[in-house]
Amino acid sequence: MLSMQIVSRLYRTMWEIREFELAASHHYKEGDLPGFIHLSLGQEACAAGACAALDDGDYITSNHRGHGHCLAKGASPRLMMAELFAKREGYGKGRGGSMHIADVSKGVLGANGIVGQSMGLGVGAALSLQIRQKPHCVIAFFGEGASGTGIAHEAMNMAAIWKLPIIFFCESNRYAEMSPYSTHVPIEKLATRAASYGFPGVTVDGEDVVAVYHAVSEAATRARDGGGPTLIEAKASRWHGHYEGDPQVYKSKEERENGSAFDPIARFEERIPALCDMSREEALAIKAQAQAIIEDAVTWASSLSEPGIGAILEDVYAD
Repeated sequence: MLSMQIVSRLYRTMWEIREFELAASHHYKEGDLPGFIHLSLGQEACAAGACAALDDGDYITSNHRGHGHCLAKGASPRLMMAELFAKREGYGKGRGGSMHIADVSKGVLGANGIVGQSMGLGVGAALSLQIRQKPHCVIAFFGEGASGTGIAHEAMNMAAIWKLPIIFFCESNRYAEMSPYSTHVPIEKLATRAASYGFPGVTVDGEDVVAVYHAVSEAATRARDGGGPTLIEAKASRWHGHYEGDPQVYKSKEERENGSAFDPIARFEERIPALCDMSREEALAIKAQAQAIIEDAVTWASSLSEPGIGAILEDVYAD
């Protein structure tokens, strides 16, 4: 059994992520959002389950598909949506966009558009915690596409040598951009690589929010207690393409037409009665509240004025 508080948080967070991503998809297609966006629809259980196991003093580093991570760690839906709408009230004054959202006050050290860099940044944050003797840890989110980069191996090697308080969390969503898993990863489970560095590796069902929560809780306790890193591989499904507008021709026709066949929220809803005494009415209220939060974020962000031309000269440190 899980506490009502944890079940409510997991459920609310997954719905906030789902509604945020659906709204972002809609407004991108309407031409309201500039630049590229990469959505995590279908992967809600990864972010919600992982961040529910963290405390306020813990950090996360994220990647280009990071809206869910940021929301789950406590970033403001309003400020995030304003950033996507390119308004100066957004987290990066409308300049960073979807891939560069950060809120240090919430432990969100930044999403990142450079593949694999969340791992290097995570190692730096974990080293900082260790040096300052803080009883906290870091989660570095990345995808299997980043698992073959040089920074991935360097980060895990360094974290192992120094026994840093970090969790390397791989959202293995079956595709690295447009490349199927089997074309660039020669092993069935990425988590087995952890043994080469001398720390635990765990593969979990990334569509099972409870399994993710328990795996990260164990790894976080180990990290905070000085036990060093853990590699968690969460197998999940990415409903949409690599980016919004991706024609997904690399997928089969059946997969394109049934991308949402595996729904982590629906799966969790079926399990709630066995986990706690939450009533159907309480569950519906949580869902409605999440929807209202995201609707409010969209309404607020879309009502803001465009930044003036003079804003281009702000925060410039050299000419």
